[in-house]
Amino acid sequence: MPKTSVTVKQLVENTRLEIVSGKEYLEREITTSDISRPGLEMTGYFNYYAPERVQLLGITETSFSERMRHDELLMVYRRMACDTTPAFVVSTGLDISEELKQAAAEAHIPILTSSLTSSRILSNMTYYLGGQLAPRESVHGVLIDVHGLGVLLTGDAGIGKTEAALELIQQGKARLVADDRVDIYQQDEERLIGEPSEVLRNMMEIRGVGIIDVQQVYGAMSIRSHSTVSLNIHLSNARIGEKNFDRLGNDGDTLEISGVKIPKMVVPVTPGRNTASVIDAAALKNRTQNMGFDALTTLENRMTEEMEKNAALNGENA
Repeated sequence: MPKTSVTVKQLVENTRLEIVSGKEYLEREITTSDISRPGLEMTGYFNYYAPERVQLLGITETSFSERMRHDELLMVYRRMACDTTPAFVVSTGLDISEELKQAAAEAHIPILTSSLTSSRILSNMTYYLGGQLAPRESVHGVLIDVHGLGVLLTGDAGIGKTEAALELIQQGKARLVADDRVDIYQQDEERLIGEPSEVLRNMMEIRGVGIIDVQQVYGAMSIRSHSTVSLNIHLSNARIGEKNFDRLGNDGDTLEISGVKIPKMVVPVTPGRNTASVIDAAALKNRTQNMGFDALTTLENRMTEEMEKNAALNGENA
């Protein structure tokens, strides 16, 4: 299930903010990843004020507040301190006015601070909250990090996804992110992030063996908390000669998740074939293609050159 909120305490722990006041109010909920810079509100314009957002005060807002009278500033901060306001964050290590402290204390809202600039804090908070509150899509499969590339293994139940992933982990070529169920969310317009559910974190189910804790068995270097999903390898159960798979690859196939398309390779699984080695080769092929090297293009160029040479020789002989 996707998260609908995170607490201010979780925000503090994951973005290295410092608590100025209101430590007892850190369980207040944050329900949106949007951050508010209340410049217009400082002038008294509240028509489009979003109280449910974290309120970030930087040099611009605090400089303007220094020109305001005590009663005006206190009135503005009291209007900003609503029941749904999660927290006030003050950037760049700026001094915090008594008016803000009073309004926040009256509304039971924590005040946080950081020595970082407003743009840095805004980026950190948006990145964390965006990841935590983004809608998630659960996919049946295994997500592993192969040579730094996030590979999503899919296929029918019992086809050998987990066993192939386990073999790569044992060889030190892969790290486990999630087994059986992969929670995937959209980080931005072009990137998907996959992570395990909390219940299944670090766990793998090996048929005939049972449940193992990968971190305990193979060490901390064998797992990852999350990974960018860069490639889908779909394992298809097929007997030799039964299906006509493209022997030169299927580079045009894609898998779409949450509106983002990632490359997809369909790999036939047959008796005696080392599926783990094929997955390893497929991941390395995808990496080299991303670097601008394409073996198929190289082969086609060589064949074209060879045909041109043969045509020239035939012309001379004629």
